[in-house]
Amino acid sequence: MKLAQLIESLRNHLKTVVRVCLVLLAILVLLDAIPAIVDKEHAHTKAEHFPAFWAVFGFIGCALLIILSKWFGHAGIMQREDYYDE
Repeated sequence: MKLAQLIESLRNHLKTVVRVCLVLLAILVLLDAIPAIVDKEHAHTKAEHFPAFWAVFGFIGCALLIILSKWFGHAGIMQREDYYDE
């Protein structure tokens, strides 16, 4: 029951939760830009030397996966809502 209360509390304070997550993300990107914290000397490609490369790469990959799956679903996999009513 406590989990349901936690979820409800997070829903009630959604703007605060989003702001906290964005601040944490900004802090992580800034920490990634500090050479003393993240060693980029042994990076495999030149792109890995840029701050937050893997975060941006992962975000673009996830967004592309979502867009392609929605397109694929609308292209013929999804059925009408009243498909089983007939």
